[in-house]
Amino acid sequence: MKDLQKTLSKSVKINGIGLHTGHVVEINILPAPENHGYRFQRIDIEGQPIINALVDNVVDTSRGTTLEENGARVYTVEHILAALYGLEIDNALIEINGPELPILDGSSKIYVDSILNAGITEQTAEKKYFEIKNNVVYKDDKNDIEIIAIPDSKLNLSVIIDYKSNVLLAQNASMQGLDHFKDEISGCRTFVFLHELEYLVNNNLIKGGGLENAIVIVDKLLPQDELDRLADLFKKPRVKLDAPGILNDKPLTFHNEPARHKLLDLVGDLSLVGMPIKGRIIARKSGHLSNVEFAKKIRAIIKKEKLRNSAPDIDLNATPVMDIAKIKSLLPHRFPFLFVDKILFMDDKSVIGIKNITVNENFFNGHFPAEPVMPGVLQIEAMAQVGGILVLSSVSDPQNYSTYFLKIDNVRFKRKVVPGDTIVFKLELIVPIRRGIASMRGQAFVGENLVMEGELMAQIAKN
Repeated sequence: MKDLQKTLSKSVKINGIGLHTGHVVEINILPAPENHGYRFQRIDIEGQPIINALVDNVVDTSRGTTLEENGARVYTVEHILAALYGLEIDNALIEINGPELPILDGSSKIYVDSILNAGITEQTAEKKYFEIKNNVVYKDDKNDIEIIAIPDSKLNLSVIIDYKSNVLLAQNASMQGLDHFKDEISGCRTFVFLHELEYLVNNNLIKGGGLENAIVIVDKLLPQDELDRLADLFKKPRVKLDAPGILNDKPLTFHNEPARHKLLDLVGDLSLVGMPIKGRIIARKSGHLSNVEFAKKIRAIIKKEKLRNSAPDIDLNATPVMDIAKIKSLLPHRFPFLFVDKILFMDDKSVIGIKNITVNENFFNGHFPAEPVMPGVLQIEAMAQVGGILVLSSVSDPQNYSTYFLKIDNVRFKRKVVPGDTIVFKLELIVPIRRGIASMRGQAFVGENLVMEGELMAQIAKN
């Protein structure tokens, strides 16, 4: 059963203060149409510019993830994006009347609970996943950071943190599928070391922060007058600290809450690739910068695959490089088993050919008379014939050679092919032809739609 895209059942309004800017803002999370993705809209700016939540638009990761597009910025987007992504929502518009998302309690829990109260609605369009097929690796040797993605059937995440601290020891956290996000990850708060807090306060970089929205880890004791100043700033009672530990009154949600929050951040940053992911991702000592750089690698693969999976930009009515007479001089196939009508493009590595599907095809008499559908095996045969023309064209006397299947791999059928369709076949050599062996990646399109794809291996042999 195919997974369908999801959006909110109704809009959700949330108020709060931005962690770094201190701006009080209101956001409105709205349902959005299919294939919309996540978008922010700065309704406080003239023209109400849209900012697409894509890694291409990340401009800063110093204290959170910041996006900029169309002359507008939005700060600290990771927690709300983690909530949407963690609840497997695909489409949402987030209106905001200020520059920064509210920090709330320092986690994604309020976002998650508010969205669940509004409800989630299935849409009719199929959810499109990016599946990790080959290992993807990001490394920052200078900072001992590494993120690795390997194939898996769903999104599984593991995070390892190590700050070389006697208080916050090395920790790890895992999430085996997004169905665990709500209960195991969404409520885990952001954290800060006390010595970092001192720097942030002194540089006016944490105007909306407090003990109610962050775990404060006392890794080294400060002078009492500095502690008193921080307590007064955050409107908290003055305290004396005799030993390192956790400053907050509220206990940790989990013993490894800091590592779980880093996993939450990773979920939010991964949402910026623009589509849900299937794969196992292991992140060691990562932060927003490394998360974003890793997401850029994933996004680049997605763009490359999308370009590769797009229909050829070619005029079907242009003069062919091979007409049916030339094709018949190369291929031994004849009616009713010749499935190539013309070749529109060919070089030494690729070929594009077409097959016009009419109701007069013999196979429609039995497949199926009441609802004629071109058999998948014949689509493969037609693709192989187009590929065979490329292979035969690599020898000087093609009339003395034939091509034979050796292997068919990774064949997928995406849509039905019916009378009236014109199939455009695009094949490319995976590696150069060696010792008469050709490996090709083939795709079949009807209009802009990919209807079939697969990998073929054939041998060219002298008759």
